[in-house]
Amino acid sequence: MADRLTQLQDTVNQAEHFCNAIGVIQQTSYPSKFGNFDRTGSQTPNPSQPQEDYAQLFAQLIARCAKDIDTLIESLPNEDSSIELQNSSLKRLEMENQETALDLEKVVQKGELLLEKIQSALENIAQAQLDMQITLKSSIKNI
Repeated sequence: MADRLTQLQDTVNQAEHFCNAIGVIQQTSYPSKFGNFDRTGSQTPNPSQPQEDYAQLFAQLIARCAKDIDTLIESLPNEDSSIELQNSSLKRLEMENQETALDLEKVVQKGELLLEKIQSALENIAQAQLDMQITLKSSIKNI
């Protein structure tokens, strides 16, 4: 997972919604007539083109992007946080990290014991199968 600044930068980079909105508006809008200005050879709008509510869609995307930016900015540490507060937070995180590391070591040890038991059981099964094959071969020879 990225840090908050990277998340903020990625969200700000989503300004493509603005560009896409303008591009769609240019593509789907009808030409306007200006007074005292006659333009020959102008294109007429294509009535078969579906008119969706692009304004609503892009307004929602832009609003969501702005809300995400605000949320990420609010989650950043403020300038007023003291060195002591940051140090205590780091110490707490370090303690949590050490506890989690101990838990992980215990889980790994349990896993290794279980692996040894499974390997031993597989060896016993393989040996039993070999013994059974030898017994079958010798009994077939005796027949």
